[in-house]
Amino acid sequence: MSEAREGAPFEQPATFEFTAENRAKVDLYIAKYPAGKKAAALLPALDLAQRQHKNWLPRAAMDHVAQLLDLAPIRVYEVATFYSMFNLAPVGEHVVQVCTNTPCWLRGSDAVVAACERKLGIGLGETTADGKVTLREVECLGACANAPIVQIGDDFFEDADAATTEALIDALLRGEKLEARSLAGRQGAAPITGDTTLSAAGDHNAA
Repeated sequence: MSEAREGAPFEQPATFEFTAENRAKVDLYIAKYPAGKKAAALLPALDLAQRQHKNWLPRAAMDHVAQLLDLAPIRVYEVATFYSMFNLAPVGEHVVQVCTNTPCWLRGSDAVVAACERKLGIGLGETTADGKVTLREVECLGACANAPIVQIGDDFFEDADAATTEALIDALLRGEKLEARSLAGRQGAAPITGDTTLSAAGDHNAA
């Protein structure tokens, strides 16, 4: 079946089935929950299906998961269309997501988006001509203290700005192994200006 999403036509596969290894993983997910509560394994099962199918989730995969979990297919579609972590159409080898929700926007996510578009030569929701990178805008990624956030695959790159984002995209395009981190060198969620608690500057009880 041929479909079009965001202007790009693609083919839906007719069938999908978990590999033996992945089916065993699904069985482990199901076993974590009480009898009759298979539906609780839906999110990890969909994530596994997406990883098996080149990082996108075809309808056949959703139907397969629905059958395994004794769910009506519409219940699976509802979940898959709600969460931005699920790709319902083919994506690039790497998915770069920039959070533009309020905390990230206040700390300069517009400049981060512009840097990505400039380096990749594409706009939000598009994929590079070589199929390597898809660029997306997303809502809150849940790391507001270290905004702005860029997510590449499963990894967070925090405290981004235009210059560090450009360097990050360059490294991605060179095929380098990226290490999730604060691009400003922040330790955890400590103040961006550095530690103060129990330091000489911050210990108000010091003699």
